Amino acid sequence: MGQHSCACPMNRSEVIDEYFIENRTKLLDLAAFLDRLDRSEADSGEIDYRLEAFRRALDLLTSRAPSRVREIQMIFSDPTTEPLEKLDQKSARGAYERR
Repeated sequence: MGQHSCACPMNRSEVIDEYFIENRTKLLDLAAFLDRLDRSEADSGEIDYRLEAFRRALDLLTSRAPSRVREIQMIFSDPTTEPLEKLDQKSARGAYERR
């Protein structure tokens, strides 16, 4: 077999035909977000942890890693297993602040 096991019932052309426009739109949305970031003023000299996670995920997205979905999900996920003493709002921020 090739680099990936064949778990998709469609061939490559069928996948492209079915999903290309949808994902082209998502890429344009990402490009617009990045353009807005570039045009905005930084709040401080510190890089936002969400943006750091986003950039790591973009790097991984363009790789040929066999499990990109899982690895990208883990970039944004909280790796801790102990319950919090009190509720915080980090889960609503979309990324885990690793300090």
